[in-house]
Amino acid sequence: MSQPDPDHAARRTLARYRAFATFLLVLMAALTIGSFYLPHNTWTELLQASAKAGFVGGLADWFAVTALFRHPLGLPIPHTAIIPNEKVRLGQALGRFFARHVVTEGEVSRLLGRLDVPELIGTVLANDELVKPLAVTLAGYLPRILATVEDGRARRVLGRLLPRMVSSPMASRVVARALRGLVEGGRHQEVFGFILAKLRTGMQEKEDQLRRMIEDRVREQGGRLVGWAIGASVATRVLATVNAEMDKMDPDGSEIREAFDHWIRREIQMMEEDPARAAELGRAIRRVIGHDTVQAWSWDVWSRLRLALEADAARPSGHTATLLEGAIRNLGHMLATDPPARARAQRAAERMVAKLLPAAQTQIAAFIGDVIASWDTATLTNRIELRVGRDLQYVRMNGTLVGFLVGGAAYALLTAIFGHSTF
Repeated sequence: MSQPDPDHAARRTLARYRAFATFLLVLMAALTIGSFYLPHNTWTELLQASAKAGFVGGLADWFAVTALFRHPLGLPIPHTAIIPNEKVRLGQALGRFFARHVVTEGEVSRLLGRLDVPELIGTVLANDELVKPLAVTLAGYLPRILATVEDGRARRVLGRLLPRMVSSPMASRVVARALRGLVEGGRHQEVFGFILAKLRTGMQEKEDQLRRMIEDRVREQGGRLVGWAIGASVATRVLATVNAEMDKMDPDGSEIREAFDHWIRREIQMMEEDPARAAELGRAIRRVIGHDTVQAWSWDVWSRLRLALEADAARPSGHTATLLEGAIRNLGHMLATDPPARARAQRAAERMVAKLLPAAQTQIAAFIGDVIASWDTATLTNRIELRVGRDLQYVRMNGTLVGFLVGGAAYALLTAIFGHSTF
């Protein structure tokens, strides 16, 4: 079963207007010829002059309109059949016009202002039926992103970029801020106590070895006799003194702990305010990160973490999808209730469009040109003629009627001035 022609009504309308324009042209020709059979007088000459001008005007406009779409009477007259012959150039010109004068920064900005991008995004993100699938879809892209990061080139880039980042002044401020958070919460003393407990446990486990090491050191410095006489005593006193000093560090509020608190606060302040200390910290971090052993360990950890993330991202109910879902909901709520956030989102959208617009304009112009160039010539000509053909038939009608009136007026004026006129 054949599909109905969607342009049937347009074809009928074009045929009707074209027939009427042709009728006017034939009428002018008939009046011109008929005037030669009428009695010779002023009115006959006026009619003849008007009909001649109307016929010439209508014929010229018929030629102009026809030349847009095809060769008049099938004759290959130069500069006719303009649309079929210049299809590619016209498509390119239309694409450039659309890109430069329609899709402009000002027009796009006004469109974004009317759309209210934050409201549009917030409405979408408030739809519970969309949030969960969106989060699952985004989580599904995580393995691809991680695979890109895992690429050898990405490793080399990160290997060069990360040391530069951590050695910058900003890195020292980040470290200082993190340390200050630990200090303000008293967590630094917990860390100090943990290190102290581990040190004490280690000394107790290695006490016999430490004792022998001290005795051997005394024997090396004082000789076998001195070592035999007082080596054990010196070792006992040294270990006892060390244990006593460590016991002094243990209670909260001890002088050692206060000194440690004062020292770490001073170091934090220097990292925040002293560029030399910040640079020194950056160099130290850079040396640590740049060490082959640390890099090998970090990439091993990253490989294990990546596998765990990929496995979790593959599950619709995994932590990754759940985290993304919560983040999406929070974003939607923020855009709905926070005016400053809405303003920032609107400005960000406008800046993004302004940045991408030049490249988009080029792509749009090329796309329109390619689409028009790919159209069949007969199809293109038919589509354009159906859309503008009726108005072009008005051009033919107006040319015929205006020519008729102007021809008569010119004859009357010339006759009034010179007494006669051959027109």
